[in-house]
Amino acid sequence: MASGKNNNGMRSRHAVGNGGDMKNTTRALMASALTVIGLQANAADDSITIAHVAGFTGPLEAYTQQLQHGMELGFEYATDGSNELLGKKINLITKDTQLKAPRARALLAEAYTQDDATIAVGDVSSGVALAMLPVAAQYQKLLIPEGVADSITGANYNRYVVRVGRNSSQDAISNAAAVADEGVCISTLAQDYAFGRDGVAAYTKAAKARGAEIVKEVYLPAETTDFTAAAQRLFDTLKGRDDCEEKYIFTIWAGKGNPMSRIQDLQPERFDIKLTTGGNIIPALVAYKQFPGMEGATYYYYENPNNDVNDWLVEQHQARFDGPPDFFTAQGMAQAMAIVAAIKKAGSTDTEALIEAFEGLDFESPKGTMHIRAADHQAMQPMYHFKIKVEDGVEWAVPELVREIPASEMEIPVDNG
Repeated sequence: MASGKNNNGMRSRHAVGNGGDMKNTTRALMASALTVIGLQANAADDSITIAHVAGFTGPLEAYTQQLQHGMELGFEYATDGSNELLGKKINLITKDTQLKAPRARALLAEAYTQDDATIAVGDVSSGVALAMLPVAAQYQKLLIPEGVADSITGANYNRYVVRVGRNSSQDAISNAAAVADEGVCISTLAQDYAFGRDGVAAYTKAAKARGAEIVKEVYLPAETTDFTAAAQRLFDTLKGRDDCEEKYIFTIWAGKGNPMSRIQDLQPERFDIKLTTGGNIIPALVAYKQFPGMEGATYYYYENPNNDVNDWLVEQHQARFDGPPDFFTAQGMAQAMAIVAAIKKAGSTDTEALIEAFEGLDFESPKGTMHIRAADHQAMQPMYHFKIKVEDGVEWAVPELVREIPASEMEIPVDNG
């Protein structure tokens, strides 16, 4: 992993005596300062710095590490192994936000100023990412947020923001497509912050458009671990609804905590209630073995896409990390490939040239060809309708592909004012 540049200054140790000595000392100090400036300029000229400013420690650290691995692999693939662009080395540095918004803002400013980062990436937490957006605008530098809240490329959008990962609407619309229909009644459970609320808002709109009824929305603090009371509340919203042809509880949850397992333990089938949710990282899919036949939609599972980029990713990740690439590994690789494609298209690392290059950019990724919409800098991409299958010898539940949902089937709103 590349590390940040070291810009330590140089200190003169000459003694200062009479006026002649003072002049000599002044000249020496000026020469020394010019030498340092020259070295820094040469270092900047010789590399393109990309800063990954994200929560490498904390409850989402598994996501961040996958994103980091994916970016490293993506830069390698997109540059044919050279890790060079425009004749310069790509310098990928990392800064740990610890998922703290004030710290993230300070580290992002540091990346732009002290590290001279061309582009910063992060944070995977939507709440932290939202706090970082104004810093990108302040320094007029590009930021690729990794969180999914719609408001990142919606109400809180600014022109220096480019999102390669999916947004809440893409998650929600694809998940609604998996189960929502006339006669279907759905209650929802989500975390009480931007990720959960934006996700439910988008899901509700998409499900209603397909004729489903959203009966009740329940929100809990992100750190919740006891879901018994919430499960009973959700059961109460649906168990008396004999007019519903099908009844579902849709869950949006990230990080630690496992509400679906607790809900399943309380036997929702007693009330003809089924569970549905989106995809997740492989360690979380272990718990999905409790839900054979459950349907939903996911951003990525390594067996779903069929293209050369994904084949390379799966092969290389298996060889290097003794396991398949995961949910966020693909996103990290796509982010790196988008950066390379934009810099090549711009022929420059100038911010304005890069903004123009990103707008309308088509680029390859582990999910196939993706397109960055000019209106809000949101990547348009396919999603995957799955049905959970339990296979002998596989430690986790397999989100078996039902069908790829192309970007053209998902009407993702533009809501950036």
